Amino acid sequence: MPSGNDPLKPGEFPFTRGIYPGMYRDRLWTMRQYAGFGSAEESNARYRYLLSQGTTGLSVAFDLPTQMGMDPDHPLATGEVGRVGVSIASLADMRKLFDGISVEKVSTSMTINSTAAILLAFYFLIAKEQGADPRKIAGTIQNDILKEYIARGTYIYPPRAALRIVTDVFAWAAREVPEWNTISISGYHIREAGSTAVQEVAFTFANAIAYIESAIAAGLDIDDFAPRLSFFFNAHMDFLTEIAKYRASRRLYARLMKERFGAKNERSCMLRFHTQTAGSSLTAQQPDVNVVRTTIEALAAVMGGTQSLHTNGRDEALGLPTEETARLALRTQQVIAYESGVTAVPDPFGGSYFMEELTDQIEKEAMDYIRRIDEMGGALAGIEAGYQQAQIQNAAYEFQRDIETGAKVVVGVNRFQSDESTEIPVFRVNSANERVQVESVRKLRADRDETMWRSSIEALETAARGTENLMPRIAAAADADATVGEISDALRRVFGEYRDRG
Repeated sequence: MPSGNDPLKPGEFPFTRGIYPGMYRDRLWTMRQYAGFGSAEESNARYRYLLSQGTTGLSVAFDLPTQMGMDPDHPLATGEVGRVGVSIASLADMRKLFDGISVEKVSTSMTINSTAAILLAFYFLIAKEQGADPRKIAGTIQNDILKEYIARGTYIYPPRAALRIVTDVFAWAAREVPEWNTISISGYHIREAGSTAVQEVAFTFANAIAYIESAIAAGLDIDDFAPRLSFFFNAHMDFLTEIAKYRASRRLYARLMKERFGAKNERSCMLRFHTQTAGSSLTAQQPDVNVVRTTIEALAAVMGGTQSLHTNGRDEALGLPTEETARLALRTQQVIAYESGVTAVPDPFGGSYFMEELTDQIEKEAMDYIRRIDEMGGALAGIEAGYQQAQIQNAAYEFQRDIETGAKVVVGVNRFQSDESTEIPVFRVNSANERVQVESVRKLRADRDETMWRSSIEALETAARGTENLMPRIAAAADADATVGEISDALRRVFGEYRDRG
């Protein structure tokens, strides 16, 4: 049954049915295709192609060395440069990535965490070079470091130092890039690691609470930064559960912001989120079936009221998407938007007995987890004790066991297998990219002003040892042609590196 204290209109607190009254009748979600590979020049060509095909926002994937704060010539970067995303080592690379693309006219999301502050500084400097008003540029950095310790592993510094950098980004961006979403608190990777839908919601919001408390402790007012918080959720295969998950998340978040943190600005209570279809649901067997899976997942995200959406390519269990499969994934969103008719009414399942009961159940169970984490001392204490990690591992084990026993059917994997092999083209990254990137970064170091570079790195280290906001120092170092690896190393020398005890 519908909760008695919920209004039955979208756009009203606690926003169960959507954060805007008209939802997609007034404005469609942003169709944001995640892309990035090889060199900045190659990724730039893919972005231009996607924009020409109707993508309304860019989403940048970075390679592992960039994510881990290593330059292309670092020994541990060997074999990984440009593999799972684009290699960005310097401001010069970022300049190439957005060549011919107006950052004032396009919304850009960057999936980057440990080095998020550096990549945001690059983007900020590029905007100024293009003559854009930084106060008007729009986009998001993921910047969600806590979930890296829980589910993904691309961390650099110990959690408390990493949390300081996140908070510094909040404060700096509120002044310099007020339209920018300073964090995308991610449940997506928690779900990809094997969590349940309830755990995805609970652990995401436990992390959000930690970020908010850290920002408040640093002297920020909740209503100054909360309207720029955004979230990132998974769209998995259980269609009705996923829709209920988004509805429960909006209501739970609104109540947390108002009742726990005393937010007075209504926008502070609105859960704005991006959704990506589940990469973990894709199969290498019968890859054409992945088109069906992605369509169901995308439809759940839309029925659940997402603000932006990425749809996976059918070939992503085998490699990076080709232009053809990226286009088909985008067309999937466009068919839902323009042909299906589901955008005619916000929250079409609202009032369904089953949907309302499932929404209530997910909210209650997620809140039970949050209370448990509160009793431990919060998300950071839970992470340090390994609580969230263990819960996800148990859920992942049970899910895989059900597949192996046949209790859960996966078409083409444990039932309805086919002896016929489907040959589809697999995208290959140019192996020469790594050598070119290594030569490029070495040339940059040789040509830059050594005095200006050294001064900026020393100033950053001094700031890290004290309490001043790190973002102006990071931006100054970026402007002096310091690389991602060099800026990260300066902070490593002060903060150290985190080693998982597991």
